[in-house]
Amino acid sequence: MSFSLKSIPLHDSFLKLGEHFLSEVKPTPFKQESKLIHFNQNAAHLLGFEKKIEQDPLFIDIFSGNQSLQTAKPFSMLYAGHQFGYLNPQLGDGRAIIIAEVHNHKNEKWELQLKGSGLTPYSRDGDGRAVLRSTIREYLCSEAMFGLGIPTTRALCITGSDDEVYRENIETAAILTRLAPSHVRFGSFEVFYYRQQYEHIRTLADYIIKYYYPELLAKENPYLALLTKVIKRTAKLIALWQSVGFAHGVMNTDNMSILGLTLDYGPYGFLVNYDAGYICNHSDHQGRYAFDQQPNIGLFNLSCFAQAILPLIYKSPDKAADMAKQELENYQTIFTSNFANLMRQKLGLEKIFNEDQQLLDELLSLMQKDSVDYTILFRRLCEFDSTEENKNTAIRDIFMQRNQFDLWAHKYQQRLKQETLSDKQRAIKMKKINPKYILRNYMAEIAIKKAEENDYSEIDRLFNLLQNPFSEQPEYEAYAGFPPKWADDISISCSS
Repeated sequence: MSFSLKSIPLHDSFLKLGEHFLSEVKPTPFKQESKLIHFNQNAAHLLGFEKKIEQDPLFIDIFSGNQSLQTAKPFSMLYAGHQFGYLNPQLGDGRAIIIAEVHNHKNEKWELQLKGSGLTPYSRDGDGRAVLRSTIREYLCSEAMFGLGIPTTRALCITGSDDEVYRENIETAAILTRLAPSHVRFGSFEVFYYRQQYEHIRTLADYIIKYYYPELLAKENPYLALLTKVIKRTAKLIALWQSVGFAHGVMNTDNMSILGLTLDYGPYGFLVNYDAGYICNHSDHQGRYAFDQQPNIGLFNLSCFAQAILPLIYKSPDKAADMAKQELENYQTIFTSNFANLMRQKLGLEKIFNEDQQLLDELLSLMQKDSVDYTILFRRLCEFDSTEENKNTAIRDIFMQRNQFDLWAHKYQQRLKQETLSDKQRAIKMKKINPKYILRNYMAEIAIKKAEENDYSEIDRLFNLLQNPFSEQPEYEAYAGFPPKWADDISISCSS
């Protein structure tokens, strides 16, 4: 079964929560002619759309904000958030509008959101627009993360026009159609906690449990169980981020998904030369959201969420706080366990020994000293020869302190003797968790520069490449190499 734009079933479960949670607002059409810049057939399939849906004349009108989808009532969400550690009591979708909620043929729920579609009641001093540059970055990265097996929002398409938008410079406008089962975030609860509107917290929590965590309805304390579930999903998500070297850049509580999805791709970056303290956002002057701080910030954000639902957990504030604290204490164990397991897999280790953490730490320390490329190193490590007479030259040559690598390699060879897999068997398994291709900033930058000249071929090329980041793709071999020197000068901020 497939749906056209006129036949796809529409729902309004979040809209029914009412005006306390959202504001109805229509997208603002581009002033100049709209154009389809890129289309994601895989995401269209998620929605149950018929093939070649992008060729329907309605498609460009709907996904550039010119026309509504059937009888849907578009709206923007209200939320608050801790931004760089400080509470902003009211935020909301300042440039994003949910145009519809659809249920596909599997009865899976998806919200369709236009990001960059004009002013909303929450725009404050903004213009409600997004620029082509940031839209391309989010479009490519959300799909790259999906290819890596990391929970994320998805992207259906990019539409754009020649409308001018001012940021640091004059840029052109674009709209990203973002998909998620829900766009509710930690900050969606915080806004009502700090307003002391506890009945709205309950309404929102009941909604989330009903549609996304229905198994919690049978729990003695569903709201405490909700906290437990969100802690687990968030810890597992951040462990995945750390394992692939992904830095989010702006881990504010309004950018944290209640479903444990990677949400809001702003100044993100993947590790190039390994640096535990990597800061991908040049606006983050204090390094609050540095790569090695992400696990701790995850706990901070979960603490903010826990605080916001305390009135639901128990009638006594002190008792509720104690119960929430007990659950939060599990976060570090869950994160550490998941991260350790992922990193063992990256090293091709199936058995568990206490010394494994030290083996990993020594490798990362050597990588940091020698500024070794994170992705390339772990991919080459898949071909590590465990015979002691082999020097593993292709890996060794990445390091400057080769004698120190030799010492580590000897320890690794000894450790591999405790495993049962052959080198060939281990390589096959390791290549399923160590990607050959990631979305490096320079790659996105090339796609952006070409797109600004109305050449979208590089978006298409990267989109296809990143669908299968673990596979050998000879035609894209150049993308697996070291980044060009000019990539060091790329600077990414929150501006979009």
